[in-house]
Amino acid sequence: MRSILVDRRRLLPLAVTGALIAFAALWVVLSPASAATPAFNQKGNVLIADQFNNRVIEVAKNGHIVWHFGTGSNVAGPKSVVAPNDAQRIPGGRTLIAGTGAPPGVAGYPAGGAPDSRVLIVNQAGKIVWQYGKAGVTGTGANRLNTPVQATYLPGGRILITDQANARVIMVNMAKKIVWQYGQTGVTGNGTNQLNNPNSAELLKNGHILIADEGNNRVIEVTMGKKIAWSDATGLSAPAFASRLPNGHTLIADGGNNRAVEVDRSGMTVWSYDTSARPGSVASPAPSQAVRLKNGDTLISDQFNHQVIEVTRAGNILWSYGQVGQAGHVAGMLNAPYGAKVIGDYTGLTPPTGF
Repeated sequence: MRSILVDRRRLLPLAVTGALIAFAALWVVLSPASAATPAFNQKGNVLIADQFNNRVIEVAKNGHIVWHFGTGSNVAGPKSVVAPNDAQRIPGGRTLIAGTGAPPGVAGYPAGGAPDSRVLIVNQAGKIVWQYGKAGVTGTGANRLNTPVQATYLPGGRILITDQANARVIMVNMAKKIVWQYGQTGVTGNGTNQLNNPNSAELLKNGHILIADEGNNRVIEVTMGKKIAWSDATGLSAPAFASRLPNGHTLIADGGNNRAVEVDRSGMTVWSYDTSARPGSVASPAPSQAVRLKNGDTLISDQFNHQVIEVTRAGNILWSYGQVGQAGHVAGMLNAPYGAKVIGDYTGLTPPTGF
């Protein structure tokens, strides 16, 4: 969908094959529910936006999939989501999902791409109870999106949407009205009130918005009055995600540099982890999300390594889901996971009400 930049996240050759057609039938290979199986929405479970498997899954730390949404279809619909980039558990056991869609050129999708263009709220039963955008239809007008890559649930039921191909971050209410916007719709740039392929947005405690402005190779903090209060572009390359830590530092998924990096207010690196340096890694895994956990570890969506990993401060992997460097859609495997969050652990992130 990116009309300005080459989409380094989604144009790499991937093992998305015709097997997706029969994807729904493959859920039977997953571990059946039992007394030993962890419960749905249990704190500590990991919610994963499994991008090119066209699904969102909730995984317990023992590897059991306890919930999923998405049939695997590459057509957006009431039970399907196309190439989701982000997911978050919100009050009432509901799940907020960014239905991003796949651009032209991705293996296993139609030659012209497969848009989704929706932000969804889905209940435990897999029913869409709210959405912004129309399935498979891109646009700039009312109730229209173009490549929404991230969604954040805000107090009062508002939703912060990173509408990437429209070069904007918008805040919408439950009545589907835009109540705030940063970036000029469809206009890219690096000045005040301008973005270039933004990739994430979080509400900070001070009321400002932290944005990973991927196409401008920077992370910026903007006020509600649309002034830039802080900016960091020190050595960044296509930053895909950013969050503000309790110590005032900023944690960034620096995708073009294949690392998760923590920087202080001056932009100095105080911690980093290079996912391309670990055994079995592909040359350019382009990690797409990094979230600091309460225990000090960092959860990384190591996109083209097809894994979600929990890494200690010392750089040791304590937990992983998926097989490094191998895409798949059966139990225990992922295909370019773009986002992952631990349920109930929103350190550095905008915490949903009730968590």
